[in-house]
Formats: sequence, C-alpha cells, structure tokens
Amino acid sequence: MLAEDRLQTIVNLVNEHGSMTANELMERLDASESTVRRDLTRLAQMGRIVKVHGGATAVARTVVASDQSVNERHGVNTEAKTAIARRAASLIGPDDFVYIDSGSTTERLVDFITETHATYLTNSIANAHALLVKGCRVLVPAGELKQVTEALVGEQTVEVLRHYRFTIGFFGTNGATPDEGFTTPETGEAVVKSIALSRTLRPFVLCDSSKFSVVSPVAFADFDDATVITESIPPELADAANIICAAVGQDGR
Repeated sequence: MLAEDRLQTIVNLVNEHGSMTANELMERLDASESTVRRDLTRLAQMGRIVKVHGGATAVARTVVASDQSVNERHGVNTEAKTAIARRAASLIGPDDFVYIDSGSTTERLVDFITETHATYLTNSIANAHALLVKGCRVLVPAGELKQVTEALVGEQTVEVLRHYRFTIGFFGTNGATPDEGFTTPETGEAVVKSIALSRTLRPFVLCDSSKFSVVSPVAFADFDDATVITESIPPELADAANIICAAVGQDGR
C-alpha cells in the first residue's frame, strides 16, 4: 500500500470508529509498529487525527449549517477577534490593493486599518462605509445584497472579481480543518470567497480558535491555500507552516 493511501485509510478507520489502537491499525494495514506510529505522528501534525497513548482518536467536529447575522456574531469571541484584526491590519502597505471579505472579524479588521493610501475592495456594505469614513479609496462590486450577512453575492459579484488581482486579501470563515479546508454555510458566499481568494497574491483567513474543527456545508478553499491568523493554535496544528498566532494580551489586544 502506498504511503498516502495508508494515511487516508488510517484517517477513515479512526473517523469511522472514533478511535483505534496502534495494534488494531497494524493488523488492519498489515504494517509494522514503527510505520503505524510514524504515520500517526504525521497525521496528528496535519491535524487529521488526535494522537493519544497507544493509538489515535478522531478530531472532534461541529457542523455549522446556517449563517448567523453579523450583529449576532459581534459579541462572540471579541478579544480573539480584536487580536486577530490588529495583527491583520498591520500587514497592509500603502501600495496594496486589498480585498476584504464580509464578516464580524473583517469588520473588526477595518476598525484597526490606518493605511489610507492603499486601495480597498470589499463585498461588505458595512466595511465599505467604515473604510470610506476613514478616507480610504473604496471599490464595491455589483451583486445581490444578502440580508443575513450584508454581503454582496451572485453572478455579477463574481464577474467583477474575475477582473481584479489583489495584492493582499482578508477572508472570514465559519470552519477550518485540514481535511475539509475553509468552509461556510451558503453557496453564494462560498463562490465569492473562492473567486476572490484565487485572485489574491497573499490571502489570509481570519479564524478565531473556536472555528477549528468546525465544518460547514460548502468549502471555498483548501486549508493550505491561505495563511491563517488566529489567537490560539490548537495542539494538533502546532507544526502547521501557514498559521500566524496573534496572542491576546492582558489588555485584550
């Protein structure tokens, strides 16, 4: 059995049964103890299983199938979102063409933006207005305004985004796992996120730690397609190369 096939088989078995011992995996895979333990270590580093003494358990996941309004999300994990937003804002330079997604964390990002010489495009009406008040140059695509998230979506939005190339972009997500990637509940927003991210040279996903191991119905990017900014890195992702930790300070920053 090829190494990648063996790894996927281990993940499937662990997810199916909830947990597997190393001995059980050795028997099912007809592999040596050293091979199985090496595979478990690698999968744990990838965040695909949780390595425990004597074997592995499945990564706990929560399925989020519906959107909350931006107002509902404003009061959730505020310290984490503040730390993430502050770190993200520091990455913007005067010559950047910046894409900013809709969402409560990206709204917090806009609060911390001080770079008024960059050009911004956002599909969020709230973000567009806040940037305009700061004196920034703001572009807004066409499209249908989604009531729950106040985001512009649809074919017109996608068509506009196809014509741009962003130097840096910031995206919200409802869920993030190495297996399923970045996910969101609704197809319309997923398509917009996917197109915008693919048109961005340096994409960042703003993801507080409560969203790790959460899976929503529609994926908009693979986990390694962007750099994640979070306030706390879970142990199973400690070795991931594409995560920036913006730790919450004593003053909430």
